[in-house]
Amino acid sequence: MIKQITCLFLILISNLIFAQSANETFDKANNLYKNSEYKKAIELYEEIISSGEVSSELYHNLGNSYYKLNKVGPSIYNYEKALQLDAFNEDAQNNLIFAKRLALDRIEELPKSILQKFNINYISKISFNGWATISIIFSFLAAILFILYYFSINPSKKRLFFTTSILSFILLLISLSVTYHQFNKYSNTIEAIVYTSEVSVKNEPTKNADEAFVIHEGTKVYVLDQVDEWKKIRLLDGKIGWLKNKDINILHLF
Repeated sequence: MIKQITCLFLILISNLIFAQSANETFDKANNLYKNSEYKKAIELYEEIISSGEVSSELYHNLGNSYYKLNKVGPSIYNYEKALQLDAFNEDAQNNLIFAKRLALDRIEELPKSILQKFNINYISKISFNGWATISIIFSFLAAILFILYYFSINPSKKRLFFTTSILSFILLLISLSVTYHQFNKYSNTIEAIVYTSEVSVKNEPTKNADEAFVIHEGTKVYVLDQVDEWKKIRLLDGKIGWLKNKDINILHLF
């Protein structure tokens, strides 16, 4: 028992020291950025990411450093990573718009229905973890209101608690449905950013296949399948083709 407590204490101390070291490295990288030493700042930011200490602010600052060096693909990639961790990071949102203006491709998205627009603008802004938390809140609220209804003697209060408990239960079912949908979307959607300056996308996963279209650095693609060193991708406008693994960098999920 004493050994277990000692080990736990040592782990906690090492984690605190590690976190403090990461914060010091982050501050040092920020100072390098302020002094226009972007390459050195990138090295330190990447060092922190390699250690596993990631945050929306970290990826945002790394994106800024690449942006200053006119590295279109890496800057867009890291702004996207920042938004994966915090969809409400306004600085990352705004800087991503500027970075996309450096990209050569202007791809028009397929028209979206009212429900799809509502999902993008509102529902998808909250992660599945956030919706799971909302579901838990509604479950507690529905349970408390039902208990109040059960033990209430006053008829008007009894009706009020019954109505609000039913409403909370309905909202619970809706939030659970959204949580499930968001989790599936999070698990099954693989996004990537093109890192090669110009890519010839093929009709088939072979070197000698016909060219389907050409895309450039910074373009976001959706990965659909993989065959050996080739990945099947889809653009925002619905075009589909094959390119090599080395041409893109996957926006890995956390």
